[in-house]
Amino acid sequence: MSFSPDDFTYMARAIQLAKKGQYTTHPNPRVGCVIVKDNATIGEGYHQQAGQPHAEINALKDITDGDTKGATAYVTLEPCSHTGKTPPCVNALIEAQISRVVIAMQDPNPQVAGQGIQRLRDAGITVDVGILEEQARALNVGFIKRMEQGLPWVRIKLAMSLDGRTAMASGESKWITGSEARQDVQRLRARADAILTGSGTVLHDNPSLNVRISAEELGITADVKQPLKVIIDTKLTTPLDARLLSLEYNTLIFTQSHDERLKDAFYAMGAEIIHIEKTQKKGLPLKQILQQLAKKEINEIHVEAGATLCGTLLQENLVDEIIIYMAPILMGSGARGLFNLPGLEQMKDKIDLKIQDVRAVGDDFRLKILLK
Repeated sequence: MSFSPDDFTYMARAIQLAKKGQYTTHPNPRVGCVIVKDNATIGEGYHQQAGQPHAEINALKDITDGDTKGATAYVTLEPCSHTGKTPPCVNALIEAQISRVVIAMQDPNPQVAGQGIQRLRDAGITVDVGILEEQARALNVGFIKRMEQGLPWVRIKLAMSLDGRTAMASGESKWITGSEARQDVQRLRARADAILTGSGTVLHDNPSLNVRISAEELGITADVKQPLKVIIDTKLTTPLDARLLSLEYNTLIFTQSHDERLKDAFYAMGAEIIHIEKTQKKGLPLKQILQQLAKKEINEIHVEAGATLCGTLLQENLVDEIIIYMAPILMGSGARGLFNLPGLEQMKDKIDLKIQDVRAVGDDFRLKILLK
């Protein structure tokens, strides 16, 4: 299929619209739609929040005058064909007498997965698929991975010095990076469905793991969504007075502990405890935990943890993306490193990565790294 320059222009706009939902659509995908007639845009919309109208419906509602008969709709994701919290979008497009629908990518959701495209074609509508697909997939990496693999997208966030250190030998690490970088981290937290850490980080740093940025700063009108807080805690050593437990937002703890009295105390604090049976010599089965989180409709996980948990996730091939904030400081050879990665002794053992993006954030650099 060959697409015209106008097709690329309108789909690029639809992708731009979809990005407006990056902090608010969980667990749904981010989707944008542009409706064009006689070489002019007559309606635009994006999915704003789960349970609310989808992008196509909002774009149709945006049309104040003019007939939609014969118009073209540009959508970043295949229109839904099933009834969920909202009616099928394909019905609305058919009823509007749209003559052509241009779709960036097919929906990986088994409830849709080509059925929306077929419904449109059965109604006599021309459907073209595949324009700017890579950019469309980037909008919904977590949703796509959850639908295709039953796992969430795992993003590790780290801050390091120029010599690759994350904390002094004493554990002191506040602050490696500047205020602009720390503010940028809040945006990463805000787009995540869950923030994952280990009990060691809770014991040492006593973090809140919440989003501390306003709706206005995020550019949204909805309330700021607080991610689920997830703690990997094999022996259930998280203190009952931990700061993250004092917040109103949900906390989920995975453990192997059988201490029912302690579990009851956590329940009283509002935390949920999930017991994981011991299946390996050391630590909890991380892939099984991620699968359970995917079943809870967690698309993207933001990891803020120590070198051991981050290293284990990496060695078990469970990491999709690493965000590193690199500060122009030196912390010395005695300071702590990024990952605990035992067993890497020869070059053939190295872990290959791909640097996708490097940009300045205040006085620091942010590296976006993907696993090959």
